[in-house]
Amino acid sequence: MKLSQMYFKKIPKVELHRHLEGSMRVDTLMEIARLHGITLPLQSGLRALVQIQPEEPLNYSVFLSKFQTLRLFYRSPEVIARITREAIEDASLDGIYYLELRFSPFALSCVGGFHIKDIFSWVCEAASQSSVDFQLPTRLIVTINRQEPIEITRQVLQIAAEYQSMGVVGVDLAGNETEYPTIPYLPLFKEARAAGLHTTIHAGEWGGADNIREAIEIFQADRISHGVRIMEDPSVIALARERGTVFEVCITSNYQTGIIPALADHPLNRMLMAGLNVTINTDDPSISNITLGNEYQVAVKELGLPKSILGERIMAAIKAAFLPADEKIKLAKHIQSDLRRFTT
Repeated sequence: MKLSQMYFKKIPKVELHRHLEGSMRVDTLMEIARLHGITLPLQSGLRALVQIQPEEPLNYSVFLSKFQTLRLFYRSPEVIARITREAIEDASLDGIYYLELRFSPFALSCVGGFHIKDIFSWVCEAASQSSVDFQLPTRLIVTINRQEPIEITRQVLQIAAEYQSMGVVGVDLAGNETEYPTIPYLPLFKEARAAGLHTTIHAGEWGGADNIREAIEIFQADRISHGVRIMEDPSVIALARERGTVFEVCITSNYQTGIIPALADHPLNRMLMAGLNVTINTDDPSISNITLGNEYQVAVKELGLPKSILGERIMAAIKAAFLPADEKIKLAKHIQSDLRRFTT
């Protein structure tokens, strides 16, 4: 049966890996620029500065350059609340039933000189209200970057622990894994886990499989962000399979950052055949100019993933969510009946 684009728009979805800073609408950016006097080529060139273009080289330097432009726009509490609300609204319009949205308090605070705790308040309050308004249960993951000062990281994680009642459920270590070591963050991650926060680590994206081993064995990460380079080392595959480690795979992002030479070469199916616990996500939907429906479509049509296996991966994402067991059961019951119509 030929599956239409509407099929992938309507199928119930779960998103575990979506960055707020990579989810901003271009039209909104143009409004913010005009309001705050940001001088950029708004009519002809803004989109090229914040979204991957067909003619651009596909590598992590180009991909990360988009964030440098985006950081110019975090100008007020109203802006930060608005982009949070719109990210959740866009996810709802894409048929997402549960969303974990990650945000970087340090990145959001820099241009306006805001206090880190204020960033937490603005994002958490906007997410809480939007979750109700758009009927989309949303939890928040706090992102810290390896290149940020360790003292900033300590402050961010302490505040994150305080904001668990406001929807913060986890901590994410991101950034350049090839140039910045992860080990200095180990004590802070231990403290975060002790405080009740879940953990996910960007590993095996630009760095090799040894980084995944470190994240699993030493950091005891609940999930691995990306992790596609695990296929380079059978021993790490065996470790992740034994531990049941969850991988937050982002197909289009992996292609656009130059990790894989072509979409058809993505290791998603090989990861599944190796018995790895894979989920499918967007990463930065605005930068990549995609939706989660697009990612599901790529998985099925470009990579040949059977729709039954897609359904299994969606249910696996629920099981991997940073939620209490009773909430997972409730969410699974809610989505399973609707999902059955699309996967049988």
